[in-house]
Amino acid sequence: MTLWRLTILAAFFFCLMFGLLQSRAQIPSQKLIWEPEIRAFEKKDQLQPPPQNAVLFVGSSSIRKWTTLAADFPGVTLINRGFGGSQIDDSTAFASRIIIPYHPRLIVFYAGDNDLAAGKSPSEVFGEYTNFVTVVHAQLSQTRIIFISIKPSLDRWKLRDKIMETNHRIAALREPYLSFVDIYPSMLGPDGTPEKDLFLSDGLHPSEKCYRLWASLIRPYLN
Repeated sequence: MTLWRLTILAAFFFCLMFGLLQSRAQIPSQKLIWEPEIRAFEKKDQLQPPPQNAVLFVGSSSIRKWTTLAADFPGVTLINRGFGGSQIDDSTAFASRIIIPYHPRLIVFYAGDNDLAAGKSPSEVFGEYTNFVTVVHAQLSQTRIIFISIKPSLDRWKLRDKIMETNHRIAALREPYLSFVDIYPSMLGPDGTPEKDLFLSDGLHPSEKCYRLWASLIRPYLN
């Protein structure tokens, strides 16, 4: 290999590594708890590059635990990048690594549950979501974002008023490329409380039955 080609390759790899270091340097220190999961996604992507123009599911553990995605959405090219007990701004912080590179045609987003449980107000959660949209659309201006409404749950039933207010604020957004799927009322029983069989034993995370319900409500938005 000629000297000038070696020089170009060296410059390319230097820029690549510099970019990666810069992206990590911009991550707030409190977000570094998610670094192992994000790196695991990146390693997976290196071994098996994910498809472009797919439907990307991203957000908190309610997305991470959705292991039946392929069966629930047959014929749809999917990527799952849910992680931990993340909040909305965690997905925003790592968007350059687990959202933007995939150039998804559509993003299905679930988060906000943990934000409210951590003490954030509906106004703050709404602001975090609009910031997420701004960051994503700055580079993927025509990618549609579907927000799954924050679910009612047995474990966090005391937060229901804040959950409903947050959902109302986000549902009221009227912007191109944004959609809102309201799963909240479908998860309530005749007595107005969450159906127990829609949750795992922790009373918080969705059961397989719940995921099937969510899929039936989300599916019309994927076409």
